[in-house]
Amino acid sequence: MDRPNQPGAPPQPKLTEALDGLWARFLPEMKQRIAVLESAASAVTQENLNASDREAAHAAAHKLAGVLGTFGLKRGSDLAHELEISFSPQSAPDGNSGNDLEQTVAELRSLIENRKSTF
Repeated sequence: MDRPNQPGAPPQPKLTEALDGLWARFLPEMKQRIAVLESAASAVTQENLNASDREAAHAAAHKLAGVLGTFGLKRGSDLAHELEISFSPQSAPDGNSGNDLEQTVAELRSLIENRKSTF
C-alpha cells in the first residue's frame, strides 16, 4: 500500500517525474517572462521605461513569483517577488536602480536555467 509522503520526506519518484515534466513544458514560457524582465530592467538603466513595458514586467514577475516555489526554487520566487514590487504601479524605478534590477534578473535567469530536480 502506498503511503502519502510524510513532511520532510522526499517525494515519490512519480511525483518527481510529473513535476520535471511540467517544468520542461513551462520552461519556454518562463524564459519569455525573463526576457520581458531583462528588457524592462535595461529600459530602466537607459531611463526610457514606458508604462506598457513596466506593466508587462510587473505581470511577468508576478507570474514567476507564483510558480517558482512550486518547483523548489524559493530563492527564485523571492527574487521574482522583489522584481514584482520594483515594477509595481506604486513604484517608479529610476536609472539608479537599473543595474540592481539587471543583476536581480540575471540571478533569476541563472536559477531557472540551472534548475535541477530537487524533489
